[in-house]
Amino acid sequence: MINTAIIAAYLLGMLAVGLLSSGRIKTLAGFYVGDRAGGTWLITGSLMATIVGGSSTLGIAGLGFSKGLVGAWWMLVAAMGLLILSFCLSKKVRSYGVYTLPEILQIQYGSDLAKTISSMLISLAWIGVIAAQIIAAGKILSSLWSFVDPQATMLTVGAVFMIYTALGGQYSILKTDFFQFIIILAGISICLVSIFMATGGVSAMAAALPPDHFSFPVSPVFTFRDLLVFCLFVGSVFIVGPDIYSRLLCARTPEIARRASLAVACMMVPLAFAIAFIGVSARFLVPDIPAENAFPALVMHLLPCGLNALVIAALLAAVMSSADTCLLTSGTIVVNDVIRPFLPEDTAEKTLISLSRAAVLVIGTLAVIIALRMQEIIGSLLFAYTVYSGGLVVPVLFGFYSDRLRLHPLGAVTAIACGGGMSAWLTLAGHDNLLLLSFPVSAAFLLTGSMVGRMIGGSAGMHEDSGRSASRKRRMH
Repeated sequence: MINTAIIAAYLLGMLAVGLLSSGRIKTLAGFYVGDRAGGTWLITGSLMATIVGGSSTLGIAGLGFSKGLVGAWWMLVAAMGLLILSFCLSKKVRSYGVYTLPEILQIQYGSDLAKTISSMLISLAWIGVIAAQIIAAGKILSSLWSFVDPQATMLTVGAVFMIYTALGGQYSILKTDFFQFIIILAGISICLVSIFMATGGVSAMAAALPPDHFSFPVSPVFTFRDLLVFCLFVGSVFIVGPDIYSRLLCARTPEIARRASLAVACMMVPLAFAIAFIGVSARFLVPDIPAENAFPALVMHLLPCGLNALVIAALLAAVMSSADTCLLTSGTIVVNDVIRPFLPEDTAEKTLISLSRAAVLVIGTLAVIIALRMQEIIGSLLFAYTVYSGGLVVPVLFGFYSDRLRLHPLGAVTAIACGGGMSAWLTLAGHDNLLLLSFPVSAAFLLTGSMVGRMIGGSAGMHEDSGRSASRKRRMH
């Protein structure tokens, strides 16, 4: 009974935050980016909570269970990507006066079509990311209540984060994410202490488990090629990621965006090893379980009633803090970048906010439906990240230097469409060994398409470049 009360109190608390935050939503900027009022601590906590989601808890623990310490690479490559973002791009990202990543692409290339295609690609990919978080929620709560249908828990959690996200927008997410990050850290710390008390240390586990479980940086089951795939298709999402950018765009200043991303990158390194170690410990203490159930199963095995519910709530917080950001990001992109251009210019902001809330509910519902049909967290995320990375990473990164490289909108559009399409086809067709070609192919389409566009456009292309530069100057602040 006490476990049910703890989880119910947590879920009701999240709904209360959404309800209270809804009163602060007066403008579109308030709903989308929290009026760009986030300080260093708030942006750091929210960004960390966004990153430490289902993939970084159940997913990494599952990799630790099946592959050993090398499972930490899932978050370590993300930290590497975030470091690059912090030192090279975070201040540039925040300096754009926009709400979404597709708007940045529009400014970089002066192309509405590039914005529209990228919006569609992100929205489709991020529905898969949200679905993966919902699957994680089902696994977490099923470990606490084995008698409850996992689909029922997925529906419940999905409804909660959809409602508080739709009500409070970015204000509710920034608040809930900050507190959820504190809960996540407490849960992981409790779990680590309990592991050392139960096992007596690493030496006992090292003697009982296969030797490759403590191999690092690679092992017989995780090669340098696997690491390269992680770097390109996971790490790159943290250099160019719509959910990551949505946090930076909430920062009060570009310097706060840089400090927050740097702080989070540093914190992710010890967390990566801690969560992977939890998975390795589960292999030692509760070996006869599915890999992605390792973390919650270990919690239920080690901790007494009440305390185990607190840690389960921490895992649930990790899932919901990622899901709500991805959900609002997708809803913002659909309304701001796809629907809004077709509406009259004098459309009231209240109408746009209502449309955004409706988009959040629709996208969340689609994600729940997909989650009910899927089973694997890491596999689902890797597919979404692969399609997204293949289509958007190269055009966005090169786009920061579009004038210097003389890039053309035609190149951006073909790179997004062909790069993302090729990644999806290779993954669905089972040609994973060829996925690394996605990035050079995307770059080739970008450069070749730009060259063709300049040849076709002639002087018109020069005027287009000038207009793009002027547009950039107007939108940066």
